[in-house]
Amino acid sequence: MSTIRFIAMPTTLARHYQAGGADANGQTPEVHVSDGDGTPCRHCLQNVKAGDKYLILSHRPFPAPQPYAETGPIFLHADACERYAETADMPDMFRKTSDYILRGYSRQDRIVYGTGGVIPTGTIPARAAELLQRDDVAYVHMRSARNNCFQCRIEWHEADWVV
Repeated sequence: MSTIRFIAMPTTLARHYQAGGADANGQTPEVHVSDGDGTPCRHCLQNVKAGDKYLILSHRPFPAPQPYAETGPIFLHADACERYAETADMPDMFRKTSDYILRGYSRQDRIVYGTGGVIPTGTIPARAAELLQRDDVAYVHMRSARNNCFQCRIEWHEADWVV
């Protein structure tokens, strides 16, 4: 049986940025202090608490540059944080917004036309599962419906068989 799973930024990439490594534009991430409102970390998938430092950087959630490899700003804790466990449970921080963009991508990391749309938050798991059932969709990106910022990736997870 398959279920969806929400997937955060890989830890190796988060640590690269947290150590001052260049972002997708070749720039050093900017360091800021959170006011506690609307600063979602893409590694732990929690909001950065007021008074904590965070990074703003350009992120490309694709393996290589190509015409469909969207690049945009994201937030990340400035200090190491624990990566969100890959689970079918939608992270709580996403439940505070009414809707998000979901968009399907092929195994070649190309947008699958006709899969994108603004989806009410409560129906994201069902819509992601529907998209992932398509043969031409390998994974789904969840993005901000207001600013198009990358939030997380959604994929199938094959549940372990119990004998």
